[in-house]
Amino acid sequence: MSNIVDPLVGQIAARVRTERERRRWTLAQLADASGVSQAMISRIERGESSPTAVVLGKLSAAFQLSVASLLALAEGTPDEAGGEAVDGAGVRRRSEAAEWRDPATGYRRRQITSPRFPAEIAEILLPAGARVPYPAAAFAFVRQVVWVLDGRLTFHDGDTVHELEAGDTIELGDPIDRIFVNDTGTHCRYAVILTRGTRP
Repeated sequence: MSNIVDPLVGQIAARVRTERERRRWTLAQLADASGVSQAMISRIERGESSPTAVVLGKLSAAFQLSVASLLALAEGTPDEAGGEAVDGAGVRRRSEAAEWRDPATGYRRRQITSPRFPAEIAEILLPAGARVPYPAAAFAFVRQVVWVLDGRLTFHDGDTVHELEAGDTIELGDPIDRIFVNDTGTHCRYAVILTRGTRP
C-alpha cells in the first residue's frame, strides 16, 4: 500500500463508515446506492485509499449530503478535535485549515467555515486540464452559488455550458448532473457557497 499523506484520509474514512452504519447499510447496500464498488468503499473506510472527487460525489449523493457537508463533518469542529469551543468570533488561520486533494486530478478543496456555521463555504483550486463531474443527487438538499475568483471555469449545468470568468457567479437551481472543467493552461480558483437543507 502506498503512503497517503492527505491528513483528511483518516477522518473521511471514519465519516463514510459512520454515515453508512448510521443508516444500517451494508457495504453492498452503499455500493448499490452510490455506484461505487464494495471493494473501493472498503478500502476508503479502512483508510487505505484516498477517494477521488468523483467517488466522493457519488458517496455524498448516496447519503443525501453535499460533498462540502461530508468533508466538513470529516474535518470536525475545533472542540471535537480537542480544542476550545469558540463563544464569539472564531479565527481560523490559513495554516490550520484542512485541505483535501483529489488524487486523480490534483483538485484541492479547503473548507472555510466550520460545521457550526449556518452556511458552508469552500475554496476550490481546479488545476489546468482538470474535469470533475458530480451526479445530480450530490446537489440535493442544498442551495448553492459558485463564485469564480481567478482564471476561467467551464461549467456544465446539465446540457447547458457556461463560460465563467473571474468575478462571475452562478446560482444553481434544481439538482442536475454537473461538471466543473478547467480547459485553460492555468489553474482556476473558485468558491462554493451553500446553505444546508434537510438532512436524511
